[in-house]
Amino acid sequence: MGCCSGRCTLIFICTLQLMLALERQVFDFLGYQWAPILANFFHIIIVILGLFGTIQYRPRYIVVYTVWTALWVAWNVFIICFYLDVGGLSKDSDLLTFNISAHHSWWSEHGPGCVRREMPQTPGGRTTESHSYITVMGCLMDYQYIEVVHSGTQILFALLGFVYACYVVSAITEEEDSFDFIGGFDPFPLYHVNEKPSHLLLKPMYLST
Repeated sequence: MGCCSGRCTLIFICTLQLMLALERQVFDFLGYQWAPILANFFHIIIVILGLFGTIQYRPRYIVVYTVWTALWVAWNVFIICFYLDVGGLSKDSDLLTFNISAHHSWWSEHGPGCVRREMPQTPGGRTTESHSYITVMGCLMDYQYIEVVHSGTQILFALLGFVYACYVVSAITEEEDSFDFIGGFDPFPLYHVNEKPSHLLLKPMYLST
């Protein structure tokens, strides 16, 4: 399989997926989004496994990566529905934080052009038990659309990875079958010549004159 084939393309796709997953993991950590953090962690592990399988010609690892890409597409579709309030989901809920905290996406306060202003809740001075409201103004793009763009990019590369992974698994399997057909994996090939030691009986010869 040549270097410019689907195998090298899959390596490139896996590398981009790994970089995008690490970037997304950083911002999910900053926003304390525990469900996406766990999903990103498993995604990074499986992508590394698929990358290793592609480099080392291990079709079983690539199959695991292929199955995971389908699940990853489903997860990102769920994230898109969550932030667009589709199907009874609400972006204001604490579902992605497992109801542990009231944190939301990091982009909700730190998006491009956003200005944060902190307003105390109690006008009579701030105490240790007082809380503050944070208002965000001037955002060039709402945070839910930033999350949708992130998930859409993940879906795009996951679909590309799924297609090329299926192609690479098929190509590797065909190569192994053809190699096995000509006796490449058989320690005793079809045309193996079994050489047996020949015993020669040497007898003295007398020349009569």
